[in-house]
Amino acid sequence: MVGRTHDLAAITAITYIIATSPIPKMSLATAVVALSATMIGGLTPDIDQPTAPLWRSLPAGSIIGRLVSPFLGGHRFLSHSLLGILLFSFLSEHLLAMISSVLLVNMHIVWECFMIGFISHLVMDTFTREGVPWLFPFPFHFGIPPLKFFRIKTGGIIEKAVIFPGLLVVNFFLIHSHSQKFLTFLHNYIH
Repeated sequence: MVGRTHDLAAITAITYIIATSPIPKMSLATAVVALSATMIGGLTPDIDQPTAPLWRSLPAGSIIGRLVSPFLGGHRFLSHSLLGILLFSFLSEHLLAMISSVLLVNMHIVWECFMIGFISHLVMDTFTREGVPWLFPFPFHFGIPPLKFFRIKTGGIIEKAVIFPGLLVVNFFLIHSHSQKFLTFLHNYIH
């Protein structure tokens, strides 16, 4: 999947959680940082690719990306696995704990949103032809459906014409069908 599809998938995951789960009270600052963390999390697994959107958005990002990529084994290896989820969960939790003394927001909510975005990336990539090495270091890539031929080509017409608009429709449906909950969230929880 391309970066914008991963961003929208991460937002869709958060929209689903807001629609179906109890939402903790949070400040406006926490909500904004958490939403940003969701989108960053949705792009983070691709830090193993020097040309990823996350690297392109940073000054000297492509240089840093070329340095980081070999340590992660190249594209769709460590950062696209269960082991990668555990590693990035641990690292992001500790990084956010260090930032918490400077940025006064609920870092637990921010961390949860980052991880939701991160995991949504892996789930979406499971539907691509390349699949995902969920059990890294074992070299097997898993995909849905099991036959590669039926999977989505990254950046292809199905992603652009079906998946991306489909995610927009899912977001619209969730927000519309749970509009009272979203309004309550905006009214009561953002303070």
